[in-house]
Amino acid sequence: NTLAKHSHKQQHSASLPIHSTVMQAIGAVQAVCPSTAALRVQRRGPAAPARGVRVVVHASASEQADEATPAVMPRRRLINLGAATLAMVVSNSSSKAARADEFASPAQMAMLNREGTVKFTEEQWKAKLEPFSYQVLRREATERPFSSPLNTEKRAGTFVCAGCDAPLFTSESKYDSGTGWPSFAQAIAKQVTEVPDYSIMFFPRTEVRCHTCQGHLGHVFTDGPKPTGLRYCMNGAAMAFNPAA
Repeated sequence: NTLAKHSHKQQHSASLPIHSTVMQAIGAVQAVCPSTAALRVQRRGPAAPARGVRVVVHASASEQADEATPAVMPRRRLINLGAATLAMVVSNSSSKAARADEFASPAQMAMLNREGTVKFTEEQWKAKLEPFSYQVLRREATERPFSSPLNTEKRAGTFVCAGCDAPLFTSESKYDSGTGWPSFAQAIAKQVTEVPDYSIMFFPRTEVRCHTCQGHLGHVFTDGPKPTGLRYCMNGAAMAFNPAA
């Protein structure tokens, strides 16, 4: 009996951190989405095996009114449960999260922070760049297709970074991809940096940055013309054009 009581006490004690984590998760969900279904945590009774906690979802009044629409209810319940699960995972892992600079080298941290050999504060970048060029270069915005004059630029010359004037592409490498964005088969050697981009779920891409200032230029794809097979799909707002003399 003494051994059984000790074992039950250990199981009960082990469930307390889980209970605390779930309560934090529910608080996070209710703070962000107060109109979602109410969540209540129930502890299992002494007679049941001590397996932590379980979450019970109670439909709000607005959801009960929607019972006549069966296609809506499962979806709402799944969204609410998914939000609770995500909040629980984030809450549980955030206490153990370490700072990135404890593991990354100075060069990696500079790339993470988009700091090149030419660098300015955000306020200085805003003062230096045109408003939309700032959004593209420093905030990774994407211009509308066929909106940049550089898409139809056919003169001989060099395409340079709008942020630091570093040369990026020659006019010889430019071609009409039909996409509406200035496209090039190759970049000038060592003038761009290519970085994995997972910002769109299930659609990994390769981001292209100016090597000198780490400004966002666009993305590179593998459906370009021979011999490179590459398509550097660039934002015209991120570049300027210098005609050949």
